[in-house]
Amino acid sequence: MYNLLMMQPQGQDANPLMSFLPLLLIVVVFYFFMIRPQMKRQKEVRKFRESLAKGDKVVTTGGIYGRIVEVKETYIVLEIARDVQIKVDKNGIVKDMTDVAPQK
Repeated sequence: MYNLLMMQPQGQDANPLMSFLPLLLIVVVFYFFMIRPQMKRQKEVRKFRESLAKGDKVVTTGGIYGRIVEVKETYIVLEIARDVQIKVDKNGIVKDMTDVAPQK
């Protein structure tokens, strides 16, 4: 019985490309729908963090809103209230708030 299941139908040769086609298709789908967009987002975030400048209003990963007072190589000094400044790693900045309309 086992030999009957393992035998190929007569007249058909097994095409190795056809057996790998579904796997290849899955890899291509993962690349275009998951890997490529993630790489694009990482590039945009890196570009944003490199372009931070004094006076920009930003939000940290912890949800702290503030204005940049000083920019260094790996960190920034953020003013969160009048005369209250904190040092934040550049990787902790998530978005720029300069284009957000003030709430009433």
